[in-house]
Amino acid sequence: MEQGKNIVVIGSGIGGLVCALVLAKHGYHVQVLEKNHQIGGSLQVFSRDKQIFDTGVHYVGGLDKGENLYQIFKYLEIFDELEIKRLDEHAFDVIRLSNGLSVNHGMGYENFKGQLKNSFPDNHEDIDMICTEIQEFCTCFPLYNLELDSGRNYVEHPEVLQVGAWEHVSALTDNEDLVKVILGSGPLYAGIRGVTPFYVVALILNSFIKGSYRFVNGGSQIARLLMKRISEHGGKVSRRKEVVSASYNESGSITSLNCSDGSVFACDFVVSNLHPKETIRILGKEHFKNAFVNRVFSVPNTIAPFMLYLSFHKNAFPYSNSNYYDYFTDDIWNEEFRFSSDWPQMIFTSAQVSKYTREFTDSVSVMCYMDFNEFRKWEDSVRTIVKEGKRQEDYESFKKICENRVIDRLEERFPGIRSKIKNVYSSTPLTYRDYISTPDGSMYGIQKDFNSIHRTQINTKTHIPNLFLTGQNIIFHGILGATIGALVTSFNFVDNKLIIEKIKIYD
Repeated sequence: MEQGKNIVVIGSGIGGLVCALVLAKHGYHVQVLEKNHQIGGSLQVFSRDKQIFDTGVHYVGGLDKGENLYQIFKYLEIFDELEIKRLDEHAFDVIRLSNGLSVNHGMGYENFKGQLKNSFPDNHEDIDMICTEIQEFCTCFPLYNLELDSGRNYVEHPEVLQVGAWEHVSALTDNEDLVKVILGSGPLYAGIRGVTPFYVVALILNSFIKGSYRFVNGGSQIARLLMKRISEHGGKVSRRKEVVSASYNESGSITSLNCSDGSVFACDFVVSNLHPKETIRILGKEHFKNAFVNRVFSVPNTIAPFMLYLSFHKNAFPYSNSNYYDYFTDDIWNEEFRFSSDWPQMIFTSAQVSKYTREFTDSVSVMCYMDFNEFRKWEDSVRTIVKEGKRQEDYESFKKICENRVIDRLEERFPGIRSKIKNVYSSTPLTYRDYISTPDGSMYGIQKDFNSIHRTQINTKTHIPNLFLTGQNIIFHGILGATIGALVTSFNFVDNKLIIEKIKIYD
């Protein structure tokens, strides 16, 4: 496409920012519109008790030298300014099952296999086979490996998309605990038995095995650096600009975007980083094909998070350079997300790290999942920094009950933690819905389903001639997934070989 054209990007999640920067680097005039006060989508952070808390990104993989995200971030000119801390090489994740079994995930495949073999001495061949399958599935996704083609890829062999994760791993070993430990980091992709594809597990787990890191003082530094680079290449990121509608010409192309404050942005092209359902709602159902609208509105989204943020008394809680996945049910990947006497049945715990963190941490984030229906009675309320709405008193009371339930679970695995807590904060599915504009507060967007792969695949091109999509729903979620999705979107404007060649300089 012709350079010098005006491209407006709706939403400043990492997918939107990366796409905007790639296009700005290649001569397009880029304007990013963000409805919130803070940019970054799930990269957003907040401060309490002089501590920075991540809201959605707690660690990231693929950042070892030469790995995929490392190379992409070098190309985007942000890697050298990132403040990151490498997680424990022998235990970046710790999976703790309800039967008392605790197993580490180590970085590097030999280390990863070694940690598993120490815990499962009778299943060495199974472990080797599972790891081989993970690596082989990854070769079927060329762009994940920063290639444009491969000998066996998912386009020519769509059957690789039709393999269930739980089902496949269970077929490779008869040790049920080994299956649970391999898939124990499932909350990273909201794993569900009978639904989640194996390729999602392979792509995500492989990236963490190849270099897992935390962001010092939060992941928002990624968004800030991307915004800085966009500006240096002549682009602009505007906050508090909520797109509410679009104007069209006779050929059905978008000519301008209209914001809630009355401002209007003319455009030659539009890239939406919003969930496809939200994109359709804002830009008008009547401009999309009925089949696409019906599909987007009918596909399920991943479960929503309930997040707990804890600040501690000084030098009270030891810093752990590992993440913990704690299960309180044998039925993992089939947990109950409705509020009950057994909720929560899983918690993910990750310490926040600052440049001053040594022996002790000042704060941790804890994630579990909850069905949005538990918050349905308050769904008409909206509360963000820009829209300072109020929630009802019974909402706040329910939050307190949930907070205490999570702390009770923490106490089971981190005895004495309650006495070390200084303050407690939390966010609910409503919080995520309001801040990142995903249906029902879904953290990871559309649920990938190996039973109906075409139904859950979203193309970057739409039937509106100059509208394109990007973000976590294009490839898969997370920093890596959304970043690769942004590259795919940018290929509609810039030659893909040119971009990949520039990225691979940093191998």
